[in-house]
Amino acid sequence: MGQVNTSKKVDAPQAADQGDPEDIPRRGVVAEWTVTIILLLFGTTTLVQAFVIPTGSMEGSLLIGDHLLVDKLAYSPPGGIGKYLLPYLDVERGDIIVFRYPIDLSQTFVKRVIGVPGDRLRLVNKQVYLNGDLVDEPYVVHKTTYLDAYRDNFPSNPNTTVYEPAHDMLENHVVNQEVVVPPGRYFAMGDNRDLSLDSRYWGFVPRENIIGKPLVIYWSYDAPTERLQDSTISLAHLQDLVLNFFSKTRWARSFNLIHPYPLAAQ
Repeated sequence: MGQVNTSKKVDAPQAADQGDPEDIPRRGVVAEWTVTIILLLFGTTTLVQAFVIPTGSMEGSLLIGDHLLVDKLAYSPPGGIGKYLLPYLDVERGDIIVFRYPIDLSQTFVKRVIGVPGDRLRLVNKQVYLNGDLVDEPYVVHKTTYLDAYRDNFPSNPNTTVYEPAHDMLENHVVNQEVVVPPGRYFAMGDNRDLSLDSRYWGFVPRENIIGKPLVIYWSYDAPTERLQDSTISLAHLQDLVLNFFSKTRWARSFNLIHPYPLAAQ
């Protein structure tokens, strides 16, 4: 189970006037690199934030030591020229999101959205059923061979410590043995499904907690979790960088775009 800490913090963007949602164009696959380049060139102080992955909860999509640039306006209704340059996106199933951890807002997590408002979901023997249909999740990694009564057959009675928002979810948002995602909330899970501290344990992600959408891995370095969780660089990590920068940098991951995976029933 794991979290994502920021490697650099910058000021939040100023609020923008909201436009008519029906007039706002949506980003397509062709526009991804264009948006990325615009943000990198002109938005590194207010539109883009840098993060580092310190734990393995998103393996094998994101690795420990991946350094990400996150589009902070991806899910924000824009105004003015931003309406055309940086079109608004809805948070959709299969999106990878960066958000403030609901239990401790000083921490930042990255997970994949599995359920949006109104969705019904459950897990049966590690498999996700969404609105009654089995979901195809080729990105999921399972690191354990056994079945856990709560983790893998969800929702059910917790057999481990869960936080108060998860208790509220289980008591007030379960209908016919399915979790029903309420308005303004999202159900998020890690791709490393057996080792992820996610909505099963701390409840829904409030819409206002979502910071943005990862764009690109700008650097990936093979370092242990304990050296990546602190906001400051330790002497040991600095020495490691000096001695092993070229050998431990995962060059093949550099500048890889991060894509969502639309969830679909099998």
